[in-house]
Amino acid sequence: MEEEFREGGERRGRDRGMNIKSSYFLPKPVKAGDEVEVTIDATAAKGDGIARKDGFVIFVKGAKQGDKIRVKITDVKARFAVGEPLQ
Repeated sequence: MEEEFREGGERRGRDRGMNIKSSYFLPKPVKAGDEVEVTIDATAAKGDGIARKDGFVIFVKGAKQGDKIRVKITDVKARFAVGEPLQ
């Protein structure tokens, strides 16, 4: 992040005074190990299915648009989760 220091050590930068209203810090609707039922809304550039749970993105390996499947969450990041389809 770019920042500069003023005389007296005061910091100025892009984060100063920002009103952070990001999902980054909010609780996630899923956690690793959860099993949830989702509908695949779209397909990502790498071929994974994209679903949402309470607005939170879940990438599902090998899923296709329109699939309604049960998935096991394998990883949760700040802005998305990764899941694998259950048989």
